[in-house]
Amino acid sequence: MANQDITFLADPDAESISSDVAGFGGLLVSTQIPTRADGSLELGDITVQSECTLQALKVALERAGSSMDRVLHLTIYLTDIAERPAFNEVYKRFFAKPWPVRAAVGVASLAVEGMRVEVTAMAARG
Repeated sequence: MANQDITFLADPDAESISSDVAGFGGLLVSTQIPTRADGSLELGDITVQSECTLQALKVALERAGSSMDRVLHLTIYLTDIAERPAFNEVYKRFFAKPWPVRAAVGVASLAVEGMRVEVTAMAARG
């Protein structure tokens, strides 16, 4: 893209077709999936997938000069909306009051079979 007022930080996965973080002015946008620190995909239960997803978000935001306490909005995609309480338990370890604005959406499936959670976040630049 030729927009000089918009910045994109590449996803660490060289084969990804999505940026890790996009920024405009003071606003950052990131979408994360349950990726372990070594870059591999975590396909365990909802708790471990939620931990990996939110940790990946934390790392991406910090790399872009922000942090979890600067998150304004999250959209949480769950393949089983009944797992929302389990996601929320992990969520409370990464966020505190005042809580970000958020929405949890039940979806039929995500990009990879076995993936149970994905999040999209908007955050203020640090």
